[in-house]
Amino acid sequence: MKRDGLVLPIVLAAAFVTSACWGASPAEDYPSRPIRLLVAYPPGGGSDTLARVVAPKLAQLLGQQIVVDNRPGAAGNIATEITARAQPDGYTLLWGFSTPLVVNPSLYKNLPFNVEKDFAPIVLFGSAQFLLVVHPSVQATSVPELVALIKKSKPGEFAYSSAGVGSPNHLAAELFRRSAGIDMTHVPYKGGGPAAVAVLSGEVKLLFGSYASSLPPAKAGRLRALAVTGPKRSPETPDIPTLQELGYRGFDVRAWYGLIAPAGTRASIVTRLNADCLKLLAMPDVREALKREGLEPSSGTPQEFARHIREQKALWSKVISDAGIKPE
Repeated sequence: MKRDGLVLPIVLAAAFVTSACWGASPAEDYPSRPIRLLVAYPPGGGSDTLARVVAPKLAQLLGQQIVVDNRPGAAGNIATEITARAQPDGYTLLWGFSTPLVVNPSLYKNLPFNVEKDFAPIVLFGSAQFLLVVHPSVQATSVPELVALIKKSKPGEFAYSSAGVGSPNHLAAELFRRSAGIDMTHVPYKGGGPAAVAVLSGEVKLLFGSYASSLPPAKAGRLRALAVTGPKRSPETPDIPTLQELGYRGFDVRAWYGLIAPAGTRASIVTRLNADCLKLLAMPDVREALKREGLEPSSGTPQEFARHIREQKALWSKVISDAGIKPE
């Protein structure tokens, strides 16, 4: 009887421990091992630089190492697909960029991922608008003067550069072309650097350039900045108007970055990551680092980020379809 009396308490104790383990919140134990952060572009580029600013700071908040894993290729689709197929356990995340998530679905057929179904947005880190710049030889000091000049020119006389077909500055120029009712010739280059060199040399006349590549030469008089592409003026260039101010309603073109998890990731993990990212975005040194890379820091909920992705995808789907843009 004594032996039987001991068995029951032991069984009950084991059941209690098992129940407690199964009932523990995943967020309480997460993360318990290093996290992989996928970057869709090569080391040294803007996307990689920003990811390496964020990763160590977020690692401190989470208490686990974050390993940056560069998987470039296929216009960002490789890293994006890896994320879509990863286990939804919070240990594989994507440093999400606008092009693979909102442009490529309309540019490429049969993508191996579905943006709406395969991802769990966590937080929008920041966005960067573009500068509409022209070579100093262009006889226009404002957007209205530029549009009038292009309309008077011969078809194809005005060429603009971009970082490639489907790149943000290509789409910005295409949206401007259609909104203004003008004719311009697209000259794609292999990257933002060569595209900037092309307008600096006068090889092309116009570029929607990044702040990092276009603002310094504009300040030096080697380019002329006429407008910005975001919804409000930049603190870096408060005297340069937005295209919206100039009558181009709804013109809002910005490259943006955010943190993405695979669909099915537990809500508690997404909430934890969002909360820590918001803490990170409140740090003055992080905000300054993002601004140095031309990004205006953002914030918000996973739901707000998901809505932003849907709206951007719808915008560029229409532009790409109306313009008949095809991948190279």
